[in-house]
Amino acid sequence: MINQDTISKIMETVRIEEVVGDFVSLKKRGTSLIGNCPFHNEKTPSFHVSVAKGIYKCFGCGKGGDSVHFIMDHEKYSYPEALKFLAQKYNIEVEETVQSPQNIEAQNARESLYIVSEFAANFFANELWTGDQGRAIGLSYFKERGFREDIVRKFQLGYSPDVWDALIQHAVAAGHKEEYLEKTGLSIRNDKGKLYDRFRGRVMFPIHNFTGRIIGFGGRTLKTDKNVPKYVNSPESEIYHKSNVLYGLFQAKKAIRDADNCYLVEGYADVLAAHQAGIENVVASSGTSLTTEQIRLIGRFTENVTILYDGDAAGIKASLRGLDMILEEGLNVKVVSFPDGHDPDSYMHHVGSGAFKKYIEENRKDFILYKANILLKEAGTDPIKRAGIIRDIVESIAKIPDDIKASIFIKECSGLLQVEERILLSELNKIRMAKFRKSGSGQSGAGNSAVGSSGFPAQNQNPYQPYPDGPPDNLFEVPGAGAEAAEAAAAEDSDLLQEQEVVRLLLAYGHELVSWDKIDNMYIGSFIMQNLADVSFTDPVCKKIIDTYNEEIENGHLPVASQFINNEDRKIVELAITLSTSPYSLSENWYNKHNIYVRDESVNLKATVLGGIFHLKKGKVARMLKDISREIKTEADPVNLEILMQRFMFMKTVEREISKFLGTVILK
Repeated sequence: MINQDTISKIMETVRIEEVVGDFVSLKKRGTSLIGNCPFHNEKTPSFHVSVAKGIYKCFGCGKGGDSVHFIMDHEKYSYPEALKFLAQKYNIEVEETVQSPQNIEAQNARESLYIVSEFAANFFANELWTGDQGRAIGLSYFKERGFREDIVRKFQLGYSPDVWDALIQHAVAAGHKEEYLEKTGLSIRNDKGKLYDRFRGRVMFPIHNFTGRIIGFGGRTLKTDKNVPKYVNSPESEIYHKSNVLYGLFQAKKAIRDADNCYLVEGYADVLAAHQAGIENVVASSGTSLTTEQIRLIGRFTENVTILYDGDAAGIKASLRGLDMILEEGLNVKVVSFPDGHDPDSYMHHVGSGAFKKYIEENRKDFILYKANILLKEAGTDPIKRAGIIRDIVESIAKIPDDIKASIFIKECSGLLQVEERILLSELNKIRMAKFRKSGSGQSGAGNSAVGSSGFPAQNQNPYQPYPDGPPDNLFEVPGAGAEAAEAAAAEDSDLLQEQEVVRLLLAYGHELVSWDKIDNMYIGSFIMQNLADVSFTDPVCKKIIDTYNEEIENGHLPVASQFINNEDRKIVELAITLSTSPYSLSENWYNKHNIYVRDESVNLKATVLGGIFHLKKGKVARMLKDISREIKTEADPVNLEILMQRFMFMKTVEREISKFLGTVILK
């Protein structure tokens, strides 16, 4: 049996486009990658890969799943064999599947590091809210900084008492071993063998991994003694590697996907300030230099990064030097700088949440152009300095792997730098040629392969066709000839589609907050379930998903789409993937070329969600009316007939109200 930590590492590392790309030629279309399905013979591509969701789906044969299921289906591997295949691809060591006593002990030891970290986080949080020192010093500090209590609780902030061994005493009393406190870096052993707490008299910032488990801490002192370091962070451990971690990513990953943009800040407080302003797609490098691993971690969710800089000139210049590697990873970089003397945290508290959010939206600038402006101001009219700056900027452009993007920046910088475009292009080619010779590689840019001779992306695929080989002969046949059978089958299909639409809404928007009718602090998932309490689902798979969703909410958890995509029940997996993907994407040409704006369903979630709920209810009511009508026709007893007529009139009233409501919501 494969170690659970190994499985988690594999699932966090694999990229669906790389796994599938080894077997299928994929090309970009809209928000998906498409290709010919490897599981059935087709001439027109109907096989889609969603990079953001980490899944594939064929709209021709219906197959779908994640990276592991792709290998299982394609190579006919078992689940463990598929995991081993992916581990080998990404150079991840897999322990022996035989559970020897040594393996069990090692697995338990690693798990103990997570458990003791979770215990410490709870201890620090409890001290903050209930301890005398915690409330007087720690909680007062956060409140003085302007942070609301919900933000403090959201990030599980805490306080470590100014006592040598407060955590150690509580942990040992709770049955935790000292060796695990030491291995996580929560405690330190001095030369005399005495164990003491690393974080003392500090407010605590727990650091979560990708899946939400606590792996380390940052502690800020509240003392003014210059000999005491302002921040102390957990050391490297078996579960914490700071170069692979971004503070706030666990809380931000969904928002990053939804916004298709990631705000990158420097410190813990900056992340808290952004969340308090309603900006959740924000992460911090936690005071360390940005690493390639961290950039790639962001790249799993979006290609767009916006850096929020501190306002001082020295900080801006220092940050500029480290951002070229973001360009090198193919991400788009924008920059927002704050007025001198402010960082994101101080500026948010200075101007308030609304003004902070507006400032960010209105002051984003492309990194290359921002860098050019900053350095040119510094150089002034000195020709030697200007020449050096021009080369510096071209070197940054040379790191962009997309040739089209690079050429656009060359054109824009030509006017800004007052240098002919051909000279900048010549310099760009020299830099790339030098890099080419140094690396010995035959590829100078990633953009060429996707660009035809006309200069535009090559797109020779035909539009998606649901039946590439022609529709089946029985496509329009209904089991059981006759109008009544056809009507019953149509009603059943309508019920199924409406039930699936509600499930789709839960998977897509369940974690969004309700933003209408003055409803506060309710998630759309909970809202839908409350409004469907009187509805019975008939499709077995939809019913399983709804029952699971309802059960999770009752237990205090809000399910996520991945929970159903990775479900043990293959039918639930297939439906979840089908409802989370689409073979169609809206062409940008509707607006760019024809100036026609097509409204996205997420723009008016009230209409989208209520439309799904009440269309389902309307279908159920229509079915009930038909059943009552059928009973009325055959009922001979006058008393029963009167009861049925009353039921019929009541349901007709309900139907009219639903229809009126639907018309109002959709039209608005």
